[in-house]
Amino acid sequence: MAAPTGRASGASPAKREHWSGQTAFILAAVGSAVGLGNIWRFPGQAYEAGGGAFMIPYLVALVAAGIPILFLENGIGHRFRGSAPLAMRRSTRRGTSRAGEGVGWWHVAVCFVIGLYYTAVIAWAASYFFFSFDLRYADDPGGFFLDQYLRLGEPGTVSLEFVPGVLWPLLGVWAVAIAILALGVAHGVERLNVIGIPLLVVTFLILAARALTLEGAGDGLSALFTPDFAALRDVDVWIAAFGQVFFSLSLAYGVMITYASYRRRRSNITGPALVVAFGNSSFSMLAGIAVFSALGFLAHQEGVAVADLEGYSGVDLSFVTFPAVIAQMPGGAFFGALFFAGLVIAGLTSLISVLQTISAALQDKFGWNPRVSAVVVGVISAVLSAVGFATTTGLFLLDVVDQWSNQLGIVAGAVAMIAAALWFGRRGTELRRHLSTVSTFRLGRAWVVLVNVVALVLIFMFVSKAVTLGAYGYGDYPTWYVVVFGWGTAAFLLAVAAVLSLVRWRRDVRDFSPWPTRAQLNLPAQPDPTGASAGREEHQ
Repeated sequence: MAAPTGRASGASPAKREHWSGQTAFILAAVGSAVGLGNIWRFPGQAYEAGGGAFMIPYLVALVAAGIPILFLENGIGHRFRGSAPLAMRRSTRRGTSRAGEGVGWWHVAVCFVIGLYYTAVIAWAASYFFFSFDLRYADDPGGFFLDQYLRLGEPGTVSLEFVPGVLWPLLGVWAVAIAILALGVAHGVERLNVIGIPLLVVTFLILAARALTLEGAGDGLSALFTPDFAALRDVDVWIAAFGQVFFSLSLAYGVMITYASYRRRRSNITGPALVVAFGNSSFSMLAGIAVFSALGFLAHQEGVAVADLEGYSGVDLSFVTFPAVIAQMPGGAFFGALFFAGLVIAGLTSLISVLQTISAALQDKFGWNPRVSAVVVGVISAVLSAVGFATTTGLFLLDVVDQWSNQLGIVAGAVAMIAAALWFGRRGTELRRHLSTVSTFRLGRAWVVLVNVVALVLIFMFVSKAVTLGAYGYGDYPTWYVVVFGWGTAAFLLAVAAVLSLVRWRRDVRDFSPWPTRAQLNLPAQPDPTGASAGREEHQ
């Protein structure tokens, strides 16, 4: 592969796709942020980390870290008008750094890995939607999920025995995803979210309203919201809060950079970002109320305290504990179908966002149209997803790969993004003035300070997690399994970032003019050492 020269075929840049309006962008961004983690991670995280007291570090993390980084990603995408690799390359000092581009490809690689196993979870939810009509999981939810449905094998082993009940819905999800991506931003991604997000909110409003009327619902809410202020002295609780905010807002995936690049030049950026941030948190609270009201009912039915129940979060909550609730509540078939339909919608809107991030990067790099990119990404991903996660050992692989891609990959990508754009690219003032110029909510210098402080917190989180995984492994998995599939995932992310940043661009990525101009932002002109011509991109 030849190193990029900055000029490829000399083809003029194609006009970039864009959202139909501000509401469409907000719904798409909320669709990316609101996912399975809001439903099965936030309630359990809050319960285990101080209950009502957890809201204090959570809100601090949201305001001090989540929103500033969300502004940063929106600013990078909107100003530099590209997918994560392209925008990150342009955001470096003179727009020519392969290292900056590599950060964007790291984001893309994280999205690729997450898409492989996220699809499997959506396939499980789709299966359980149909299972709810006859409540076939009612007698033994745990045994049904692990033994009858997943046909789970031995942990720490690798199997290529497919599970038909997982394989066919998984391929169906990939077919839907490919079709949506092929339609492009306005006709595919946007329409999915315009329909899906209101439907998702209505679904969980109905579930929450029903759950609140169940016997024992008050006990569940008390367990969730009773504050344990002693937990605030535990640094792990604060790390958990920062992690929850970061992951639930889809930060450091490259998603928000990509989505912001589809906004028109003259668009309010910071206001909608605030709507996305608080809308995402509000949905998390709604999901928490619905889930813990239902858990209170289950505890009441079994004659135990809520604290004595198992499975507050993750896969166990959705596919073991909640089916146990559904089996015992009046109208369980209807509300079970409603719950799993909600999981499918939440999962699909988030899945499409990570796939669009991959697709957009390949379109920019190789000049593909949305249909070609959708087919290439979708077919390759579907094959790998099926081989890895539609087998009898798919759950174990999912557990390990998720730990490394989410807990390490995303945090590393966030630190690298801040370093590339602010520390080495020195774009802090430019991005701050850009966001303030095009938005109603203006940013002060404190924003740049906050972003730098967040980077230090993230470095601490990354080092702490990496040392723990390196020293103690993960769970009960054998060392070889953790090395191959855990650290192997990290190696894959690094390889993608390194290799794809060396591939020649299909077009001249320097042929670009940011707006507002540096002069309009009262910034000194930035010399172009390559002598590239002025940009021809339209000021959309």
